[in-house]
Amino acid sequence: MNDIRRTILWVIFGFSMVLLWDQWQLFNGNKATFFPAPAPVASSPAPAASPAPTASVPTGAPAISALPAPVSLPGAVATPGAVPASTPSVTKQRLVVGTDVLSLTFDTEGGSLIGSSFPRLKDVDGKTDGFVLLDESAARVYVAQSGLIAGAGGGSFPTHKTLMTAVPGERQLKDGQDSLEVKFESAEVGGVKLVKTYTLKRGAYDIAVRHDIVNTGTASVSPQLYMQLVRDGNKLPGESAFYSTFTGPALYTEAKKYQKVEFSDIEKNKVEVEKQASNGYVAMVQHYFASAWILPDGLQRDIFLRKVDTNLYAVGMITPLQAIAPGAAQSTTATLFVGPQIENQLEAITPGLELVKDYGWLTILAKPLYWLLDKLHGILQNWGWSIVALVVLLKIAFYWLNAKAYASMAKMKAVNPKIMEMRERLKDKPQEMQVAMMKIYKEEKVNPMGGCFPIMIQIPVFIALYWVLLSSVEMRNAPWTLWIKDLSSPDPFYILPLLMTATTMLQTALNPTPPDPMQAKLMWFMPLIFSVMFFFFPAGLVLYWITNNILSIAQQWVINTRMGVPPQFNLPKFK
Repeated sequence: MNDIRRTILWVIFGFSMVLLWDQWQLFNGNKATFFPAPAPVASSPAPAASPAPTASVPTGAPAISALPAPVSLPGAVATPGAVPASTPSVTKQRLVVGTDVLSLTFDTEGGSLIGSSFPRLKDVDGKTDGFVLLDESAARVYVAQSGLIAGAGGGSFPTHKTLMTAVPGERQLKDGQDSLEVKFESAEVGGVKLVKTYTLKRGAYDIAVRHDIVNTGTASVSPQLYMQLVRDGNKLPGESAFYSTFTGPALYTEAKKYQKVEFSDIEKNKVEVEKQASNGYVAMVQHYFASAWILPDGLQRDIFLRKVDTNLYAVGMITPLQAIAPGAAQSTTATLFVGPQIENQLEAITPGLELVKDYGWLTILAKPLYWLLDKLHGILQNWGWSIVALVVLLKIAFYWLNAKAYASMAKMKAVNPKIMEMRERLKDKPQEMQVAMMKIYKEEKVNPMGGCFPIMIQIPVFIALYWVLLSSVEMRNAPWTLWIKDLSSPDPFYILPLLMTATTMLQTALNPTPPDPMQAKLMWFMPLIFSVMFFFFPAGLVLYWITNNILSIAQQWVINTRMGVPPQFNLPKFK
């Protein structure tokens, strides 16, 4: 029973260090040692919705079990999907289309979306406008593609490698205009013509993508429609070495909910996926941003995750189409989301899409905390002050729990001189020392566990708040006051981390000194070591911890003073 309260506090601290170690492992491309990510989904190729005979597949079509050809590297040298020689005037080109919140780059090769930037959001440097998400360049590959592959009847159809014609029209959303259409038409391939129509809306990051499949031949056809997101596995620029967030494919179905996939698991082909569903979406996720293909509920789809090429991966869906008679057409509309992880906007697009903003195992606590933070911002109009206000409300909610904990600590500190004297007197008699210690606790009516349980109850809440602040894109480039211009970046002058260190040391002084000399030394060393990491944490997170520390110090100081136990700054002697 030697200083049980202190031991438990060290267990809590050790748990925090374990979490940080896992994040370090993930950042360096390794698996988490102690707390692996939720069961990921499979990287094995998805089967076709219905058995298909061996057929000649255009270069660049997605590979699924019934089709032998692999997905070609976007931008690699490849013959466009069986474009007839009678259309030599069709050439590969790129066009830029813009709304008030999106700037998109399309390629007439497949009518694919190969670039996206956000005029209202700063780039990685925090200075220039137009953060880039989707990109097809020498440095990065991250694109959204769709096309047709053979179904039960076989055949060769337009794919994302088929050259298309961009239909003339507006390329910029004008004032007073609520939507903008961008249309691509393929030539006839295998008796089928594919028309893609992207509908962009003012103020929206979700895009309606209608695929019109026209049978121009003389026989009935049964193609399948595929949609995929392809990106490299490179680390994000500016990623911190002290905390890590997930980057990679994800999917959601009503049956198995949200599942993330590590690029390394796809590389090793070790995981399993729910291969068929009639709802949900597939996505590519990174810190603050995501892209997703969404099909209407009730529409059957096969899901696939696979390695496309060296350091290139794809996640996608394939949906069968009904047989299309000669001269007839069929339409399927999907939604393509490309944007920041703004929680209330994601919830409005489709069920479960808000989960790309990943709070981990504490989602049940994190979501209401974010809701409260968002409401406070609606009043205060400043995310920094909203963080401060949220911590104040949490401290009020836990006031009586904290009061009990601090009162117990004050009693422990008051009897500490007796404990120290007794330990010195009985240092060679450990059994008698233990009995004497328990006697002192009983006589003074001190519960060594009294300061631990109230604090332990609050730990999940504050960990959940940590993930809310780390995951919320609203913190990105959001100023607080004076020198803090971006709550998602470290303090440029290290003022907040220094204040964090000072408040941590003051809090340590208010706690009772452990009787054990080694524990007493560690009690001062470990907060200093822990504080060093805060020099590299986002300013918003450090602000949250400082506010919590200051309020805790104030409450503990009042309780200690009331109980006649003033703070002591006596450092342990080092020999």
